[in-house]
Amino acid sequence: MELLSVTMNDGVMQRSEIEGKDNSREDKSNYKVVRKGDMVYNSMRMWQGANGVSSYDGIVSPAYTVLTAKVSICNEYFAALFKNYKLINEFRKNSQGMTSDTWNLKYPQIETIKVYLPEVAEQEKVASMLVTLDKRIAAQVTLVEQLKKYKRGLLNKVFSNINGNIYPTVYLSEVADFLQGLTYSPSDVSVAGYLVLRSSNIQNGVLSFDDCVYVDKKVDESLQVKCDDVIMCVRNGSKKLVGKTALIPNNMAMTTWGAFMMIIRSKLNDTYIFHYLNSQMFFSQVFKDTGTATINQITKGILNECKLPLPPETARKQISKMLSSFDVKIQNAEMCLTTLVELKKALLQQLFI
Repeated sequence: MELLSVTMNDGVMQRSEIEGKDNSREDKSNYKVVRKGDMVYNSMRMWQGANGVSSYDGIVSPAYTVLTAKVSICNEYFAALFKNYKLINEFRKNSQGMTSDTWNLKYPQIETIKVYLPEVAEQEKVASMLVTLDKRIAAQVTLVEQLKKYKRGLLNKVFSNINGNIYPTVYLSEVADFLQGLTYSPSDVSVAGYLVLRSSNIQNGVLSFDDCVYVDKKVDESLQVKCDDVIMCVRNGSKKLVGKTALIPNNMAMTTWGAFMMIIRSKLNDTYIFHYLNSQMFFSQVFKDTGTATINQITKGILNECKLPLPPETARKQISKMLSSFDVKIQNAEMCLTTLVELKKALLQQLFI
């Protein structure tokens, strides 16, 4: 453990040094000089990752603090230090005037923080490993994005009449039932009982159980989920969350859903409806008349008016199978990404503190 071993670079770019280099009217007389290898951070926004090692010489706004290492340090290692979660917590504790979303981390405080600083050769090995892991994470992010983009293309093709086949169009209400959620009071909330699915239980198109609420009250069978039901968020303060869905798996005993949610129960005995509810065809009908207004709910009346192409059962099951298998590919890719991110987090914690 050593002190961070940095000194504040208080070099200020003089007006004469910037004349003719910027045609804007902004006064840059107090801008700070940055040299290649300096750490630059915004004391009020470090918690958002507003920091990094400069790869070139230049100037930055007075809002930033510029640190120059007193000892030999690998640039990548220097940058990784500021991404260490325990170190970030030290930054937070040493900041002045901190609120829930604002820091004020000045140089005198950061100078007293201790970090692990091995020989440069070891720093380079650590940095190389982290850079390699970052590249792997970036590649996985790209893969997930590409898979989702391809899936959107499949959905658009499927629900605009596949391969030129023109299928009869029906109202969604002809092939599915819409079931409103459970209303309960704070006194019903308990540590056990019926699980109440809410908006936070839908993450990336699948159910998540990181934030669960249970109620200790009698729930009618009609308000208990069934396998292959579609749970949809139909009301939320954030419009972007309205319409997100997840498929109910098997073995979800003692599970209901909240008042701001809706169960869409298919009459087709397959997952075709679930995939339709994630298509552009569906969303274009649901939000077709919103214009610039903020519509934060989907009502039964809106769902009643939605139309979809309905292929014969054999074709419909083939479509459902194809789209469901692609969902599995996306979920596996996202799980791999989560594993890589957690691995990096663990390595940063072990390497620097």
